[in-house]
Amino acid sequence: MLTRLRRDIAHVTLPTLQFITVAIMLKTAPGKGWAFGIGVLAVSGLAGWLRSLRTTRAISDTPTSRIASAAQGYVELTGRGRPLDGTPLLSPVNGLPVLWYRVETSRRQSDGKWRHVSTDESDTSFLLDDGSGVCAVDPEGADMMVSRKETYTQGDTRHTQWCLINQDRIYVLGDFATLGSVAPDFDIGRQTRELLDHWKSDRTRLLERFDLDRNGEIDLREWELARSQARREVTKLRDEILSAPESHVVRKPASKALFLISDLPPDRLASRYRWWSVYHVAVFFASAAGAAAWLNNVSGLAL
Repeated sequence: MLTRLRRDIAHVTLPTLQFITVAIMLKTAPGKGWAFGIGVLAVSGLAGWLRSLRTTRAISDTPTSRIASAAQGYVELTGRGRPLDGTPLLSPVNGLPVLWYRVETSRRQSDGKWRHVSTDESDTSFLLDDGSGVCAVDPEGADMMVSRKETYTQGDTRHTQWCLINQDRIYVLGDFATLGSVAPDFDIGRQTRELLDHWKSDRTRLLERFDLDRNGEIDLREWELARSQARREVTKLRDEILSAPESHVVRKPASKALFLISDLPPDRLASRYRWWSVYHVAVFFASAAGAAAWLNNVSGLAL
């Protein structure tokens, strides 16, 4: 329940908040409520402008990388989406395979208006293939700018779904990391000592394995046997890791950098966010003008 509430709040966009604020102000008489409403519009307009400007710059200034040669850290990638391990995620609305979905559910009220009930969003990873390599994309925490939108109505219930599907052209801006490779500081000697310390913590098991004469003690010869076995196990583990193929993943950056996933090309995304920045600047200046007019009116009434 708490997770669903957080998701619902997360998808209340600034324009939606601004629309609700204006609607409430129009239904109330001018007063302290208007002052609060104007403040909300001013703050949301300024915040929206800064966010849109930051997003536009991130999209425009980050060069597109190839998965096979991408540097570790913040990258921009484009490619075709594929289901992870060949097993598709199924839409909760129509049961069709998708890579990602967001479903908003509304119900019709007695007055004929639709009231939002819940928002359900998938967090299952999917693959991105750009021809040079493949990486997993973890969508949790991403800003999803998805154009595919479908609406299904069943009686008094309406489901609105945004989704990504197999082979969609997908744009990703996020933190790129390569997993499965051995760190250069892999120390066989240290790992062997740590494994021996672990074995010594379970004395019963240690005696079962290496007390060859069953006298209840580990002598020098038996301890050397244990040391050799520990080194063999650590070396085998190192070799298994070295032979494992590297895997790549794109996920939410640890910093506050933008994490964006979209089925729109980057030039259209940048253009869209530029228009959003213009809109939010207009909201900010309109609220500033409204605040000045409201203060002037209050001063006139006081006189």
